[in-house]
Amino acid sequence: MERKWISAGYAGDDALPRITKEAALKLTHLNVAFGHVRDGKICIDHLKHLNRLPLIKSDNPELSILLSVGGWGAGGFSEAASEPEGRRSMADTAIRILRDHPFDGIDLDWEYPCYAVAGIASSPDDKKNFTLLLRELREALDREGSARDRHYLLTIAAGADRYYIDGTEMEQVQKYLDFVQIMTYDMRGGFQTLTGHHTNLYTSTGDLYRISVDASVRMFVQAGVPRDKIVIGAAFYSRMWKNVPDRNGGLHEMTAGAGGYGPDYTRLTAEYINQNGYNRYWDEEAKAPYLFDGENFISYDDEESLRHKCEYVKNENLAGIMFWEYACDTTHRLLNAIYESFEENIPTGKNR
Repeated sequence: MERKWISAGYAGDDALPRITKEAALKLTHLNVAFGHVRDGKICIDHLKHLNRLPLIKSDNPELSILLSVGGWGAGGFSEAASEPEGRRSMADTAIRILRDHPFDGIDLDWEYPCYAVAGIASSPDDKKNFTLLLRELREALDREGSARDRHYLLTIAAGADRYYIDGTEMEQVQKYLDFVQIMTYDMRGGFQTLTGHHTNLYTSTGDLYRISVDASVRMFVQAGVPRDKIVIGAAFYSRMWKNVPDRNGGLHEMTAGAGGYGPDYTRLTAEYINQNGYNRYWDEEAKAPYLFDGENFISYDDEESLRHKCEYVKNENLAGIMFWEYACDTTHRLLNAIYESFEENIPTGKNR
C-alpha cells in the first residue's frame, strides 16, 4: 500500500472562507485555530466561520478537520488539567463540539505545560496533569468513536526545544496521540538578539543556538516519540531583525533588539525577495533562505527549503509536515511545493 504523508495546515477562523478547493485537495489535515479553554470548558462561540467546514469537506471528503484548542497566550489549561473534574469537563465539551460540527478530532495547543512565559497560569504539576488530560480526552474520543463506528484524532502542537521535553512526559503522552506536530518555527526571534534562521532544517556553523528541525526531531525520538508519529513544522511567515551590522549577509550578527514578526510569504514575494534592496541568500548547511538589505535581516521558508524538509520527512521515516498559517501565502506556492514533494511519494528509508 502506498504511503500517504501528512500535509497539515493551520488556518485561523477568518481564513476558512478563503480555503480554495485546490488547497483543500492538497491537504490531508486542516487545524482550525483556535478554540479556547474557559472555566474548564472548550469554547468555540467566538468562531464565526464554522459553517464553511461542510463546504471544505465536500471539496475533499478525505480531509481530516481538527479543532485546535489554545495558541500562544491562551490560558485555562493548567487550571482545568489540575483536577479530575476539569479534565472531565474539557473532554465532555470536546465531545459536544464533535457532535455539533464536522470535526474529525481535537488538536491541543497548550503553550506550554509548566511554563508561564506566554502570560498564562502554570504549575510544576502540569507535567503529569498534561498526561492525565490527554488520557481523559483519548478515552472520551474513543468512546464516542466506538458509538459512531469511527476514529477521532487527538494531536498536539509541541514546542520545538528542550523546555518542552522537560515540561512533559512525552513517552507517556504519545501513547494517547495520533501524531505530534512539532512547532519547528519561531526557533529564533522573539527571545534572541542574535540573527539566525527561525525554521531551519539543520544548524549551520557559527550559530550559537543549536536548535533546528533535525535537532528537535532527535530530542523527541530520544524522549520516546515514535518517528511515524512526528510531524515537523514549516513557516508561511518570516522573522525580522532590524539595525543589523552589514557583515556576513546579516547572518549570526548581534542586534539591539529581538527578532519580531516579519512579512508573510505573500508580501515577501511581492515586495522583498530580490526586490527593494533585499538580496536572497541560501545557507547550504541549514538548508534555509534569508534576506538582507544591509540593515534588516529576514528568516523564512520558501519552496526550496520546503522541498528539503519534505525529503527529510521521507528519509527519516517521519509522519509528515504541517505549517502555520494558511492565510500567510495567497500565492499557494508553498503548499504546492509541499504537495508536489510528497506526490513523488517514494520513501528512501534512509536515516542520517
